[in-house]
Amino acid sequence: MNTAMIRAAAKRLQGHARHTPLLSSRFLDEIAGRRLYVKPECLQHTGSFKYRGARAAVSALGERARARGLIAYSSGNHAQGVALAARDFGISAVIVMPSDSPALKVANTRALGAEVVFYDRDRESREEIGARIAAERGFTLIKPYDNPQVIAGQGMVGLEIAADLPEAEGSVLVPCGGGGLTSGIALALAAEAPGLRVRPVEPEGFDDVARSLASGRIEHNSGPTTGALCDAIITPAPGELTFPIMQRLCGPGLAVSEEEALRAMALAFERLKIVAEPGGAVALAAALFHGDKLAGDAVVAVISGGNVDAPLFARALAEHGGESAHADG
Repeated sequence: MNTAMIRAAAKRLQGHARHTPLLSSRFLDEIAGRRLYVKPECLQHTGSFKYRGARAAVSALGERARARGLIAYSSGNHAQGVALAARDFGISAVIVMPSDSPALKVANTRALGAEVVFYDRDRESREEIGARIAAERGFTLIKPYDNPQVIAGQGMVGLEIAADLPEAEGSVLVPCGGGGLTSGIALALAAEAPGLRVRPVEPEGFDDVARSLASGRIEHNSGPTTGALCDAIITPAPGELTFPIMQRLCGPGLAVSEEEALRAMALAFERLKIVAEPGGAVALAAALFHGDKLAGDAVVAVISGGNVDAPLFARALAEHGGESAHADG
């Protein structure tokens, strides 16, 4: 993996992926204790950064491999990204999704034309199911993070941050599951904005990346994942491709509670007028509530997705909305 691949992916995605802005709020700066910039990938096509990597991977395939159709496994955001990329190219797609995926993500994936196959995330292996369907139907597998072209596509986020904040120094906080977005951004910033250092952020209890970075070897999550609010970024372990990149370029990982993620969702809505899902809000939560673990005068928090079911979003607003009457600007 190198930045040349990221730039090539960015060229292929020009006119397809959105360049999302950097948002700010003086009220959020006050909570964070430093200048805070928010990168809202919830405004990307399909409501998350995943479209970038999916489109980059599909556009890099040869015509014959692409025409056979695509298969992917995902809790919802990569699913939608692959489904839209498949629709863009007029090909079929099958997505293997957990049976407890948020209803909105399932509905959106189907609406984009993909076939959905459910599995039990605590009893079945999505990798085994995906491999079997790929073999049976001859489909091309697009992995959610351990794919060089997917990582390259996600690295576009880093190129955009570097272009918008070329002289900044500080931390870039990234919601982290398997590490595709985190490693892609880290590669791009190392080349284009070395004053910014990536810090992966995970939910408490599923901090496999933080533990892996601390121990120097890939650590795994254990125990049930069903019902976890931050479903979008809960994976068994960091990827074989992504972990060495993160180990080389990232700072220590951070973990936030589910309540902190819900609180960040409410603040993002009230102060920035954007919708974040719990997993997508963990980096903002770390910026706002764990500032003592950060260095530098500025911090960038990536909101990786906004595909949240209405009842859960309503809960975030009900429990944490209106926590302060400070004026904003």
